Amino acid sequence: MENQAEKKIFIAIPAFNEADVIQDVIQEIQSAGYRNIIIIDDGSQDNTFKKAKEMAGVTALRHKINRGKGAATKTGIEAAKLLGADIIVTMDGDGQHDPQDVKNLIEPILKNNCDVVLGTRLKDTAGMPWHKIIANHVGNFFTWWLFGLWVTDSQSGFRAYSKRAAKLINTKGDRYEYESEVIREIKIHKLKFIEVPIAVRYTEYSMGKIHKQGFINGAKTLYKMIWKLIH
Repeated sequence: MENQAEKKIFIAIPAFNEADVIQDVIQEIQSAGYRNIIIIDDGSQDNTFKKAKEMAGVTALRHKINRGKGAATKTGIEAAKLLGADIIVTMDGDGQHDPQDVKNLIEPILKNNCDVVLGTRLKDTAGMPWHKIIANHVGNFFTWWLFGLWVTDSQSGFRAYSKRAAKLINTKGDRYEYESEVIREIKIHKLKFIEVPIAVRYTEYSMGKIHKQGFINGAKTLYKMIWKLIH
């Protein structure tokens, strides 16, 4: 088994209007020992791109317009592939995810036990807002109903992919439907996956992000998933 030091591990982070926190997020990841960081500014209206670009060792990319979290995540994954990544970890740019959990996500791939590791918030819901718990259960049900694969947190953005998985997974959605489409791709390509618990830090800042998935966006996401499935 190759250890972590022998693998090129990249962290890909989609970010939209995260100028206030993006440098702190990057510093925390670097402090956890991960140096290959890609920030994808998804058409932000603030200085997210400038702040990310100021950080040493960070690859900062930018969409000129806001294309959506899915599109930004895919840009980050494609960039990591071009840079020779062996393992690609995706995480959010608002500080909700704890970089200390990265080691738990990459370990099963390092041991060749699976192709994809899904971080799940629903193994331990302590501190998780009740409406988030309900929304995730609803998302899980419809992901299973549409794609035939049950997972405990279909909407989590904290995931790890092997080089093989990153090559095979081919999603079409540019916005929040992206997370569920990954589950579809796991099923189609018969990729082996594992779910591991992750900590999520719900702060006043992160909960105040108006572009985050809510009821209206959730309904739009479901509509897009069904529409793409029947067309």
